[in-house]
Amino acid sequence: MTNAIVTPWEVKGNIDYDKLIKEFGISLLKELPDIFNKNVLFRRKVIFAHRDIQRILEAIKNKKKFVMMTGLMPTGKFHIGHMMLAQQMIFYQKLGAKIYIAVADIEAYNARNQSLEDSRQIAIEQYILNYIALGLKPENCEIYFQSARSKDAEKSNTYYCLQNLLARYATFNEFKAVYGEISPGKMLSALLQASDMLHPQLKEFEGACPVIVPVGIDQDPHIRLARDISQRFKDEKLLQLSSTYHFFMPGLSGGKMSSSDPNSFIALTDTAEEVKKKINKYAFSGGQTTIEEHRKLGGNPDIDVSFQYLRMFFEQDDAALEKIEKDYRSGKLLTGELKAILIEKLNMFLEKHQEEREKAKSKIDKFIFK
Repeated sequence: MTNAIVTPWEVKGNIDYDKLIKEFGISLLKELPDIFNKNVLFRRKVIFAHRDIQRILEAIKNKKKFVMMTGLMPTGKFHIGHMMLAQQMIFYQKLGAKIYIAVADIEAYNARNQSLEDSRQIAIEQYILNYIALGLKPENCEIYFQSARSKDAEKSNTYYCLQNLLARYATFNEFKAVYGEISPGKMLSALLQASDMLHPQLKEFEGACPVIVPVGIDQDPHIRLARDISQRFKDEKLLQLSSTYHFFMPGLSGGKMSSSDPNSFIALTDTAEEVKKKINKYAFSGGQTTIEEHRKLGGNPDIDVSFQYLRMFFEQDDAALEKIEKDYRSGKLLTGELKAILIEKLNMFLEKHQEEREKAKSKIDKFIFK
């Protein structure tokens, strides 16, 4: 993983996932119940590792209460990379989970100098509208802002109190061991995130129950810190957090997708023409430099961004995906033809999604301001 940087605040370079799995001490996902294999992200091992998923599987099997906790950073446009978490929210909600979604407006204020008002607007217009359009239901779902937890004073007070109580059980050396370089702002942010992940178990919320937090592997330091603190916490018994880890969806030109670079992603509000232009111009190809070479040597779908987008989201049929992969490796399918397949499928998805997004505008109040 030469010259790679993987922290909760920055990801750069070629990521060696095998090295990180060993370094962070997480486990590869093995056999899962059949219901998980109906979800393309689990079936194709896009979600590849976990900590303590067994207690979540037990809760699902026994129809017991459990929570899926996640958060959103309200900066930039909602793009197809963000669908990785959104699809998991909807999947777990259908399995009976209560969904908790924290809008990290305090973190955006501290780390990115963004006003709370701007964060609120971006969270609603970019993220929450798209979650609803993708299929998130208001029942069994709680979306809140870090700056304004709840209109219920008891709930709100307990949430903010927890952050300060957790601080007693963390040490500066522990922060340094988990994060490396650390600042007071990052320490506060980490404690607030720990409070976000752990507070659903307080009696004012759901009470003691399993909580799963799906993340990219860069966020594992936050999980480790929260898990460690929770086991030392004396004021209330907290179950150890469970977590799953997914591969990053590559940006159009390779590397991690970045909200700050509009040419690295497809936004869910992009027009059909913008999608076609971005994919044809920017999508990194695993093909050869000439048609003749490609016909002879074939392409590499493992590094081809168009193929990866089809694999992760836009070609649900395993047999069809297998044929595309085989044809591309053999040279029968050209890069331009592979891009055309993605453009067609992606635009079909976006046309329907954008219709649902318009309908979602009338449903916003059912999801927030609780």
